[in-house]
Amino acid sequence: MKNLVMLLSILVILAACQKDNYIPKDIVLPSNLQVTLDINSATVDVTAHADSANFYIFTFYENGDSTMIKSNAGVATHTYSTSGEYSVKTVAYTTSEHFITETDVFEINLNLGGTGAPTSGPTSPMSYNGYTLVWQDEFNGNTLSADWVHETGNGNWGWGNNELEYYTKDSVSIHNSLVITAQRVPEDSGMQCYYGPAQWKSGKIHTARKIGFKYGRLEIRAKMPSGVGTWPALWLLGANLLDGVPWPLCGEVDILENTGAHPFQVQGTIHGDGYSGENGLTKIIQSPTALSSDFHTYSINWTPDYIEWFFDELCYNRINRQDVESDGKPWPFDQEFYLIMNLAIGGWFAGEVDEKLEKAELHVKSIKYYSVNGIGSLILH
Repeated sequence: MKNLVMLLSILVILAACQKDNYIPKDIVLPSNLQVTLDINSATVDVTAHADSANFYIFTFYENGDSTMIKSNAGVATHTYSTSGEYSVKTVAYTTSEHFITETDVFEINLNLGGTGAPTSGPTSPMSYNGYTLVWQDEFNGNTLSADWVHETGNGNWGWGNNELEYYTKDSVSIHNSLVITAQRVPEDSGMQCYYGPAQWKSGKIHTARKIGFKYGRLEIRAKMPSGVGTWPALWLLGANLLDGVPWPLCGEVDILENTGAHPFQVQGTIHGDGYSGENGLTKIIQSPTALSSDFHTYSINWTPDYIEWFFDELCYNRINRQDVESDGKPWPFDQEFYLIMNLAIGGWFAGEVDEKLEKAELHVKSIKYYSVNGIGSLILH
């Protein structure tokens, strides 16, 4: 009997060992994994193919951090902010438990002094190779053109963000550039916000129901304000918001957001259904100088298949439609969008306002819109 128990124990152990390495007969492991890297300045495009693979996961490693991208099609893109030697791990899966892997090492050389961003921006040309200037505003006169609309008030709960400012028409002016001025106001100003008498007033303008954009390249040359608690934004909203489609289903593209608490930070983001607010798809790089110290050019290159973000001449982010949709999320960026520029104060994103801050200014020198190889439409209303 004792020998029988020992025999049974051995059989159980053998069965357990066999189970750990067991591959069902109907599952074929991936094989012949081939990975191709296409490096263009700071951006790395990775394409992978393996026989019998059903999906892929790419992990980009950068200075102790990692970015993971899942793709059924076997493609992924990542943009680096500094020069250096990096690696990407590609894993081809038949199932989540059956896979093969490859790691590739490569070098990024931006020739930008190791910061990932130049210190000052170029003047936008009238055209690039394959680009045609469609519309521009250089704010040369004394008043805004008919393409712009003033937004006023404090919105619903500080525009949904607990912002402190009350937007007024007289906070927007033109003095060799567009100037949006935020400043403290006395308690008896007569402006009411969700929290009581307004503490600040500022400016916000947009092009809704005047002009709209669909694809193409938008360039905004601007100088950010300084002061902890400021929140300047250059951004786009889907025009179907005006027809009742709620945010974030309408889509949002943040060409540039910055806060006074992070004066060197350049951030570009998209928001949509399933990736909004804190979960927006975003990228941040650091400028070697404060964004309030000089004018820089903030741009997007928007196509049917992807959106790229530029800080001066540096492409620092690219989000592919295929990657978003392969994750089961919609891509609402195939429609008209309108442009918004504003200077918010406080709120969830900007945080507490410096009690010594009395005034801040956002300067916009020019905006230029190009079609790219014939793709890009200016919609007039």
